[in-house]
Amino acid sequence: MTRGKKIKGRKRHVLIDTVGLVWAVVVTTADVSDAAGTRELLRQVAGKLPRMRRLWADAAYAGQLPGWIKRHCGWILQVVRKLVGQHQFVVLPQRWIVERTFGWWNKYRRLSKDYEVRPDSSVCMIYLVMIHLMVRRLAR
Repeated sequence: MTRGKKIKGRKRHVLIDTVGLVWAVVVTTADVSDAAGTRELLRQVAGKLPRMRRLWADAAYAGQLPGWIKRHCGWILQVVRKLVGQHQFVVLPQRWIVERTFGWWNKYRRLSKDYEVRPDSSVCMIYLVMIHLMVRRLAR
């Protein structure tokens, strides 16, 4: 990750559990591949999640990444692909969890657009939003 570097486009790489809560976040410039961003993300949590066994991702994470994850983290990456002949929106198993979390973020102005100049401040805003969401859930 390029700390302190001003970026024009960004990618948010997130590790989210089945409840939709964030375990790790990496924000990179848009020119960083999905696989490279994922490797950086998983390095943050390697050895910290002993009960994790399986990860789900979309087709952009196929290729050599599942083998790398198995070798370095011991987890299985299951790629959830579009249905054959799919041309419109269809809710796919497991992928909707991440999309739901992104939807929660869009309710927060600072995350709905690219307001943050630096990747590290963007990561901080994501964590702040998730803290706010968790506190609101606990307050019920």
